[in-house]
Amino acid sequence: MTQETIKIPRKITNQLLHLAQISPDIEICGLVGSKNGFPTHCYPIKNVAKFPEKNFLLDSSQQISAMKTMRALDEHFFGIYHSHPTAPALPSVEDINLTTYPDTLHLIISLNTKGILEMRGFKIHQNTSREIPLTMNDD
Repeated sequence: MTQETIKIPRKITNQLLHLAQISPDIEICGLVGSKNGFPTHCYPIKNVAKFPEKNFLLDSSQQISAMKTMRALDEHFFGIYHSHPTAPALPSVEDINLTTYPDTLHLIISLNTKGILEMRGFKIHQNTSREIPLTMNDD
């Protein structure tokens, strides 16, 4: 079985890393829309978790608004992103247990990398995670 690789545009990658950098004390979060299986937009959403420095919870009204915008732009719901301010770019037990969108890509950005930001992708389904290799392109 060959492993799929997801191509992420440099523009989207830079946006996600920048959002994480400007809010280093909390987990940033949001959605990613795509066209033809290719990520096209990121939609930042407020983290309304009780302890946003340790986990994330998407603001439901902003999430609904982002999904409406995706439909209006003829985009598909491609993925969810969030950051880990002090942990590696790996799904936490809570990330795995609370996943409700098993067909989407979960992008995790780590700020815990001694000056080099890290972003990794995962498919999470039935309490297991599988890493999906990411490549960056200039399209």
